[in-house]
Amino acid sequence: MSYQGVLHRYSQFLDLPSHTLNISMLEGNTPLIPVPRLAVTLGGGFELFIKFEGLNPTGSFKDRGMTAAVSEAAGRGAKAVICASTGNTAASAAAYAARAGMSCIVLIPEGKVAAGKLAGAVAYGARVIQIQGSFDDALTLVLGITQNHSIALVNSLNPFRLEGQKTAAFEICDALGKAPNWLCLPVGNAGNITAYWMGFRQYEKSRSSGLPKILGVQAEGSAPLVRGEPVKNPETIATAIRIGNPARGEQALEAAQESGGRIIAVNDDKILEMQRLLAGEGIWVEPASAAGLAGLKSQIQSNKIDLNGAVVTAVCTGHGLKDPDIITQRMVSPSALPPDLERLESFIFESDY
Repeated sequence: MSYQGVLHRYSQFLDLPSHTLNISMLEGNTPLIPVPRLAVTLGGGFELFIKFEGLNPTGSFKDRGMTAAVSEAAGRGAKAVICASTGNTAASAAAYAARAGMSCIVLIPEGKVAAGKLAGAVAYGARVIQIQGSFDDALTLVLGITQNHSIALVNSLNPFRLEGQKTAAFEICDALGKAPNWLCLPVGNAGNITAYWMGFRQYEKSRSSGLPKILGVQAEGSAPLVRGEPVKNPETIATAIRIGNPARGEQALEAAQESGGRIIAVNDDKILEMQRLLAGEGIWVEPASAAGLAGLKSQIQSNKIDLNGAVVTAVCTGHGLKDPDIITQRMVSPSALPPDLERLESFIFESDY
């Protein structure tokens, strides 16, 4: 098999210790999907592509960083990994630890993790512990554990996570032949926006691929980087970015500023509206994944961004199956009919379909 995951494909660009193994599930190589109809809906005059990270092995972008973090930990002989998580990190850490034959412990905020993500962590064999507090409380506890015990931290504070995650920027440049003019993406714990900027800058030095402006988007109820202070009790339907004190907040702000971009916030209604618009293109993402494009739409409508002739990439970080609750809770129950052809024909053709 020629493709062997991001550590193999981009090894020359990754700053990883020599002891690092290659614990991989062929992550990365996710599609860059053109969505011209959605671009027209948003105002037109530019090219729009979706980097659909939900097609990674565990359904989110976290796999890029986790292959690096777990590979490094396994290479130095670690027997267990630990993380705090709003869900996607938990599932990814559990899967890659299982792949490496390691134990995994995940701390989650009680009652704040989507069922699809929690189920993944459990299915992969992690020991899941609910903390009666926020993600930030869980992360503080995880840091205490790793300082006192020989267990590997695999949250985005782990620098090797960023080494893996920056490969998405490489893939975008390889697919487009250059960097896009704008990159928009959700911002939660802020590791991803930091990693993308690392990747684009590194590729520009070696490939003269150009640099994008970055639009980072938080949910209004969980927008510490926009407010300029931590949010004690963050609340948003976008569970993956429900984080009140991002571990890499300062680096995220620097990335946005250096790129000539910005970090903004949008409300939950706009996030859910964009989730529906993406589904109308055949791309089902979890709510948090729609935040980047929701922010882009907001900037277009308020005339705060000029996209005439631009190439724009939106990063959709997780698959809709990771957080289906918002859909299942609001959907109308399917119609029930007897197994009768005439009744079925009458039902289908009495209205537009």
